[in-house]
Amino acid sequence: MAVFSGVEKTTRDITIAHMGVMFAYKLFSLYFPLFLVLRGFSLPEVGYAYLLIYLSFAIFSPIVGFLNHKINSALLASVGISGYGIYSLGMISIHSPVLFYFFQVFLGISAALFFVSMRTILISSPIKNHTSSFGWFYSAPFYANALAPAVGALVIWKFGFSGVFVLSLVLQFMLAIFFFARFKNQKIDSLDKTFNLVKMCRAYIGVFNKLKSSQSLSIIVLSLTILIFDGFYHAFFPLFLKSLGWSQNYILFFISIFSLLILPVSFLIIKKFSKNGHKNERAIIAGGLITAVFSVSIGVLTGFLNFFIILLLFLGKSIGVYITDTARSGFIAEKLKENSEEAGVVDSVFSPLGTAVGSLASGLLIGSLGFSTMFILGGVVVGAVGVVACRKILWGK
Repeated sequence: MAVFSGVEKTTRDITIAHMGVMFAYKLFSLYFPLFLVLRGFSLPEVGYAYLLIYLSFAIFSPIVGFLNHKINSALLASVGISGYGIYSLGMISIHSPVLFYFFQVFLGISAALFFVSMRTILISSPIKNHTSSFGWFYSAPFYANALAPAVGALVIWKFGFSGVFVLSLVLQFMLAIFFFARFKNQKIDSLDKTFNLVKMCRAYIGVFNKLKSSQSLSIIVLSLTILIFDGFYHAFFPLFLKSLGWSQNYILFFISIFSLLILPVSFLIIKKFSKNGHKNERAIIAGGLITAVFSVSIGVLTGFLNFFIILLLFLGKSIGVYITDTARSGFIAEKLKENSEEAGVVDSVFSPLGTAVGSLASGLLIGSLGFSTMFILGGVVVGAVGVVACRKILWGK
């Protein structure tokens, strides 16, 4: 593919696989809050659903990291992809509330299998620039977003949510076969096959010792704060647009235009990360401050928002989060380059943990605070943590 010219083979193939899985998932995921509301879920219950998905993702990630020492990482990732398909089947067939929540946990476990194993392969591969590689990795959902929402909306309009879940199921099983065929012979020599629970505990103690310095800790806290705040957007932004009186088709059009616009921006960011001497810590701080400024702006201007203003502000906020995510993975890969498997687990835990906490907290607070106050409050908190991290990194205070 011309777009991947000059990109290392492992990075290219993992990005394509990630893009395919996210395309199949985002056929319905961006509309999942709307699906839940149609099923009679309240805002706190929407938060609970996301909490179960992403908290189980975070909890099971270390377990999957342990399994990567014992089982082929490509097999584990393929099982995770298949789990996405089984989840889609569950959304079609189940009606029991208990089973519904069980499937949210099941999806979280499947995501842990897929993402931890993917990151293990990527971090352990002899890649020249891990930050640039993770830039491609994190850009994959944007490629999927450029088309998946439009396709998903068309299928939902014609066949309902059942139709889009069936399409996702078929695609996920096809992707599972592709991924295993491509990576089944991938050698990860850095993984110790005699790894046991005692070694795992020692390994993670060593990892935390490497990350406990004042400067590293400030970067980790800032990254987690941004992810917690972004969990609010992840779970509730479509409902915010709906609260503005937007129709489903209008929301679809907005998300499609947004995704097309952020694609070239992501290419520019990757190019910058590819330059020698790039400082991940400063990029994380910059991403946090950008996120804060644009989020506060959305909250302050809520009463004056139109399509183009909210598109510009949401684009700016998303760029800040994208910069942070990419630089955070590069930062962890560099700090923990001698602990590639543990680095993959730690990096995998961040996003779901942040989304889980952010979804639950925002689901409980939106009713009393409202969307506008949540945007402003979250942006102020992220900005404050960013300023503290900036002092630690630039002046050592």
